[in-house]
Amino acid sequence: MAKKRGGRLISSAGLVNYYESEDRRAVHINPYHVIAAAAVIGAVVLVLNIVL
Repeated sequence: MAKKRGGRLISSAGLVNYYESEDRRAVHINPYHVIAAAAVIGAVVLVLNIVL
């Protein structure tokens, strides 16, 4: 009988390991900052379309 290697799901395609790992060298961005930046860029584009 074959040995079971780990309890990972086959359908997860390695995403479980990717999201569970914490890399201190990685850039961490707050989701609220991303939404705020997108809103500001959208407002600037809207104003530029009206003005120009």
